[in-house]
Formats: sequence, structure tokens, C-alpha cells
Amino acid sequence: MKKLFFGVAVAVLALASCKKSTPTASLKTDVDTISYELGMVNSSGLKMYLSERLGVDTTYMDEFYKGMLEAAQAGENKKKAAYFAGIQIGQQLGGQMYKGMNYQLFGDDSTQTISMRNMLSGFIDATEGKAKMDMEKVRNEIQSRINTFRDKNLSKIYADNKAEGEKFLAENKKKEGVAELPGGVQYKVIKKGEGPIPADSSRVEVSYEGRTIKGQIFDSSYKNNNGKPIEVNVKDMIPGWIDALTHMPVGSVWEIYIPQEKAYGNREAGELIKPFSTLVFKLELVSIKK
Repeated sequence: MKKLFFGVAVAVLALASCKKSTPTASLKTDVDTISYELGMVNSSGLKMYLSERLGVDTTYMDEFYKGMLEAAQAGENKKKAAYFAGIQIGQQLGGQMYKGMNYQLFGDDSTQTISMRNMLSGFIDATEGKAKMDMEKVRNEIQSRINTFRDKNLSKIYADNKAEGEKFLAENKKKEGVAELPGGVQYKVIKKGEGPIPADSSRVEVSYEGRTIKGQIFDSSYKNNNGKPIEVNVKDMIPGWIDALTHMPVGSVWEIYIPQEKAYGNREAGELIKPFSTLVFKLELVSIKK
């Protein structure tokens, strides 16, 4: 939605209340008319923005207009301005931010949520300099604590998925032609390359096809890039790819079997890659870029 422009529009609107408590315009002068027109053009896409970005149920537009008018007419009243700013920040905290924090901790498990009361208490206490914990320590440790909490929680939800992957790797390791790299990535040489081996700092050309242990293809450069190789920085790839690429001579084609902790771990990546998924790739190292 375009940025709202408040200019002179509010000042010239007649504030006589109608049934919906919205102002009625008086279009007697050029300023009246252009003020009204500015209001019109800046409303473009409003309902979509409210619905899709702010999660507002547009059935209650009368309430939206009421709040909008009160905020717009607060003018230089600092007390009211602070109150309306609080409403705006509160909606952000209680809306998308709250949902985002819940997803970080619980994934798709909608039966669990963080404590809204404690979140708001922590927010206010920290703002007032009265936090019950050391802010610097919390900042340094929060992401690790989130990861640990999420891993513990999702390990219960996706225990079967994790177990299936472990069973698959244990059985696959016994198959003829399958070897294992330090760290647990298994591989089978389809085509032996004779070229140099890239470092983790190298940029390389590769072709690949990824699938789940049940055989579902979730990505393929052969299909999605018209069969042409793609360029990647080795160090930017998932750990299992890094392990494989730094052992593959150019010209090699390997089938690699990546344990979940060397793939996406407790993260979900698309519809087919659930947390703790063991993955299988056909990986072709075409060249090392200069």
C-alpha cells in the first residue's frame, strides 16, 4: 500500500458526525476538493493491506475508522500520541511478531504458545531498565536457547521422522559400494572424476537432484535450470554438501546420503522436507570456477 499522506486533508474535513462517525466532506473550495482527492488516492489497497499485512478483520471497518480518526485528530497532544503509539506497537507485538516467535519455538504445533503476559512484562521491564535478567547475556544466548528449545520440542513431534532416517542410514551403510565420510555423510560413486578437489572457499558448478528417503523429488537443477549446472559457493551450502564437495574430484557424480543434522536439522524446508529429515542427492561436480 502507498504511504499515507496526511498533509492538509485532515484540517479541512468537516467533522460533523454521520451514522458511522466518519467526517463528511464539504467540497466548496479548490483546497476542499484536492484534500478530498488526496484522501481518495491514499486509500488505494487499504483493505487488502489491513487484511493481509495486519490481520485485521475488515468486517469491523467502523472500528478501524473510529481509531484512525481519533489518532489523526490527536494533533500535538503528546499524551494521546503516546497512547496511540502504544496501540500500534502492541498490535505489532501481539500480531505477526507473536506468531513468528511461536513458530520459532513450536513450529507448526498450534497447541503450544509462548506466554503473552510474560512477553509483554519482559518488553516493558527492559524498556524501563528494570529487567530481571542481564540484557547483554540474554541477547548473546537467546538464539541458542530458542534452537535448543525448538529442537527439544520438535524432537518429540517428529520422533518417527528422525527414527526413519537413522534406520535408513544404518541399512544403507551396509550396501555394496556405499562409503562414509568423517561426520556421517554416506556416498556412492556413480562416476569417478579425475579433476581437482574444491576447498570450502571455492565457487563451483554443480548439477543435482534432491529427494527424500521415500523417493520424493523436492528439487532438481536438471529440471529447474533447463539441465544446466548452477554456480554455488561451497561454504554457503548445507553441511552435508560441504563435506561431499570437499572430497569430490571435478567430474565426479556421487549419490550422497545426508543425516538430518548435516541437512536442515530441526528446520522445515518446503512441503516435503520436514524437521529431522535425512536427504538423498545425486550430486555432480562439473567444475571449479576461477
